[in-house]
Amino acid sequence: MNDLLLLVLYCAILGSGVGFLAGLLGIGGGLIIVPVLSAILLHFDVLPAEQVVIAAIATSLASILFTSTSSALAHHKNGNVPWQVAPWIMSGVALGALVSGFMASFLPEAVVRIIFSVCVVLIALKMLYSSRKTATQSSRTLPNGPILTFFTSITGGLSAMIGIGGGALLVPLLTFFSMDMKKAIGCASACGIVIALFGSLGYISAGSKHFELTQGFAGFVYLPALVGIVSTSWFMAPIGAKSTQYLPVSTIKKIFAALLMVIAANMIVN
Repeated sequence: MNDLLLLVLYCAILGSGVGFLAGLLGIGGGLIIVPVLSAILLHFDVLPAEQVVIAAIATSLASILFTSTSSALAHHKNGNVPWQVAPWIMSGVALGALVSGFMASFLPEAVVRIIFSVCVVLIALKMLYSSRKTATQSSRTLPNGPILTFFTSITGGLSAMIGIGGGALLVPLLTFFSMDMKKAIGCASACGIVIALFGSLGYISAGSKHFELTQGFAGFVYLPALVGIVSTSWFMAPIGAKSTQYLPVSTIKKIFAALLMVIAANMIVN
C-alpha cells in the first residue's frame, strides 16, 4: 500500500477513537491526537523530528475545528450555551489562541513537548479527582466581562499551545465561578471552535515560511493527516455521546486519566 494512503488510514483509525472519546468524555481529542500523530509522522518520516510535535499540535487544532462545531451545534440546540457571557469568553480564548499559535513556532520543540506533558499530567489528575469527588455548589460569582476575558485568554492560549479544544481547562474555570456544568460544557464546546480556528490560523501563518501546499502542508497543518482524522471523528463523536447512557463514565475517566499519565511520561522520555 502507498505510504501516504497508509498514513491516512492510520489517522482515520486514530480519528475514530478520538471521536468516540470526545463524545463520551466531552474532550476535544487533542490530548490523544498530539502524541499519537507525532508517532505516526515520525514513523512515516514526514518531517524532521524537531518539527513533529508542532505539526501534530497544529493538525490537532484543525481537526478540533470540525468536531467542536458539531458538538456546539448540539449544545446550542439544547439551550446549553450561555450567550449572555459567551462573547466575552470567546473573545478571550480567540486572543490567547491566536497569540499562542504564533509564539509556539518560536519555542524549541523540547519546550513545547514539556509544556504539553505537564499540562496532560495536570489534566489527568483533575479528571481522576473529578471522577471521585461529590459535586458541591460553589457561591463564587462570575467575574465581569473584561476580567473574564483576561482569564479565558490564558486558557485559550494554553489550549492552542498544546493543541486541545480547551474544554479540559475552560470547564473547570467556569464551574469554579459557579456556572452550571451543562452550560460550562456547552460554552466550552463553542469556544473550542474559536480556539481551533484562531490557533490554526496562527500555526498556518507561522508555518507558511517552512512548508508549502505542494508538500501537503497548510503552514504547520499536515493536510493528509487532517483528512484522515476528520473522516471518522465527525461520525464517531455522536456514538460516544450516546454511550454515556450505558457505560460507567467515572470508571472510564479513571482509565483515561491513567492513559494520559502514560502518554505524558512517554512524551517526556522520548
